[in-house]
Amino acid sequence: MTQVSETVALRVEDGIAFITIDNPPVNALSWHVRDGIFEGINQANALDDAKAIVLICKGATYIAGADIRELGGPSKGVDFNLALEAIENSAKPVISAIHGTALGGGLETALSCHYRIALASAKFGLPEVKLGLLPGAGGTQRLPRIVGAEKALEMMVFGNPVNSEFALEYGLIDDIVDELEAGAHVFALKVIAENKPLVRVRDLDDKLQTARDNPAVFADYRKQIAKRARGFDAPEAIIQCIEDAVNKPFDEGIAGERRRFMELISGTQSAAQRHYFFAERRANKIPDVKADTPSISVASVGVIGAGTMGGGISMNFLTAGIPVTMVETNQEALDRGVATIRKNYERSAKRMGISQAEVDQRMARLKPSLAMEALADCDLVIEAVFENLDLKKEIFSKLDAIVKQGSILASNTSALDLNAIAAATSRPDHVVGLHFFSPANIMKLVEIVRGQVTSPSVMKTAMELCKRIGKIAVVSGVCHGFIGNRMLAQRQFQSQKMILEGCMPWDVDRVVYDFGKPMGPFAMSDLAGLDLGWDASTSKGETLRDRLCEMGRRGQKTGAGYYDYDPETRAASPNSDVENLILEFSEKLQKRRREYSPEEILQRCIYPMINEGAKILEEGISARPSDIDVVWVNGYGWPVYRGGPMQYADTIGLKHIVETLKGFQEQDGDDFWQPAPLLERLVAEGKQFSDLNGA
Repeated sequence: MTQVSETVALRVEDGIAFITIDNPPVNALSWHVRDGIFEGINQANALDDAKAIVLICKGATYIAGADIRELGGPSKGVDFNLALEAIENSAKPVISAIHGTALGGGLETALSCHYRIALASAKFGLPEVKLGLLPGAGGTQRLPRIVGAEKALEMMVFGNPVNSEFALEYGLIDDIVDELEAGAHVFALKVIAENKPLVRVRDLDDKLQTARDNPAVFADYRKQIAKRARGFDAPEAIIQCIEDAVNKPFDEGIAGERRRFMELISGTQSAAQRHYFFAERRANKIPDVKADTPSISVASVGVIGAGTMGGGISMNFLTAGIPVTMVETNQEALDRGVATIRKNYERSAKRMGISQAEVDQRMARLKPSLAMEALADCDLVIEAVFENLDLKKEIFSKLDAIVKQGSILASNTSALDLNAIAAATSRPDHVVGLHFFSPANIMKLVEIVRGQVTSPSVMKTAMELCKRIGKIAVVSGVCHGFIGNRMLAQRQFQSQKMILEGCMPWDVDRVVYDFGKPMGPFAMSDLAGLDLGWDASTSKGETLRDRLCEMGRRGQKTGAGYYDYDPETRAASPNSDVENLILEFSEKLQKRRREYSPEEILQRCIYPMINEGAKILEEGISARPSDIDVVWVNGYGWPVYRGGPMQYADTIGLKHIVETLKGFQEQDGDDFWQPAPLLERLVAEGKQFSDLNGA
């Protein structure tokens, strides 16, 4: 065996040259891997005793993509395209042997080979779009020539992988084998014995004909994905590249792919999406919790409350195979909660194809009860009742006397003082906040709220458990509203202020929607329900919300809130009565109304959130700016192509934000706009929020 680079080796066995990549953990295409492939192919072609070449990987996977740390940085080593050309132009047949995942540059490498074989468990994909990019090494040109333009669109525009069965059916691979190296060896010997041709994917053309015969396929696809792809640059660039593959010679298509790739990689969207890629992984690491910290075994979970939140939280654990005891105070509410869970599962079964047997298995893990004593042996108990501090303290005091020692007691509170809740127990070190976002069975985010004395073991267990149930977790310290809702409150305050001083709700919502959010603050309020926390018996019509609720305009559920809602489509439309009510309140409060530009509306919505994020960092509520971004992308629909509020702040410049805040402070005469000390300090030091994220 010859080591051709630090991560690539070459050996010849029975007339077959094996080029083996060993670059743990995922055999990423680091510069030394590219060098090794290039040199290995050239050396193998120069060997008289090698008649064919097998490209194979050690470890758990085939090449799982580019080394993302190198993207956008200075180039080093052999250009990837030159390495692929060496494979494609090899005088000897090159067979890719694939296991694990062949993703991104990994699949582009395989597509440059003359033949591909794989294990049945292998996955194949070009997920570059998730980093705001397109496949930049021929993927947009070679894949359509293998699977056709229509399937190539499906695989690339949203980056979802396909399995070996699909790959074999559409010609992406040539065979499925039971044992990788032995199967590759046999396949290579067959290629030699049958003198099979050197199949260069770039020369294939037959599967492009369907799209040539139906040129509307691209326009139809654009319409189909318009809502999902709204605001993103990369999907359209990928579609244009595949159009080139259908209509232009290969080399012209490659040139167009390269040009568009360079435009994307130098743009703000890809920078934001790459930032988010690392931010999500960084959020898993709690800075002061060591890797060897013991975690607590969680084999059973208790949930207090069978309402919307309690039911949704329970579903996460039931789906993951963890038994749940769900406790309510009355039989009617308990029965309703159980029925809702079953209904949700049956709806999922129809939509996602899980079997009725699986639905029944999940429901069999649920134990409904009216007795809190049924929670005694649970390893984790999550309280999901109404947001009332006294009520939660009372519940935790009872749990402390019932639930076995060593178990974790968690609150789903979205804003309240976790330390006060923990103080109601004799084990505050085993109390933690698990703030699920609604609907809890669908939303990915969980804020893990760390109390003043929450133990490292509890924190590690909570993080591991969130991963186990498929959630993205971010650690927050204790403050009102934690990370997400504390920042949201700033936007809501300014939004309400603007409609009293010159805007209408639909003006604000339009700007926020155009920024990339799924809905604006007033549409969001209608969705949540304007009567959330409102009491008809005490309402005196003193606020705009009071008056709307008194008018029966309580949001989407009543067909009217800030907007009117179509009973069939739920489409929102402005309402003149709401407009008149806002004008009435403006006059009553002696507000001077004026026009707001879209730019100012956006700044008044977003910049207070950024400023509050800086305060959250300064207070140690969040460990990193990137953690705040993960909260907002996953919990509040912040467009990932803008990276999160703190990444967005870096993109537009902290100096500009400070100057704008001070301008609003002078204009409004309001200390609300006073820049956070951390924000001013970063500007003075010439730094960005990203400088606080660590490695």
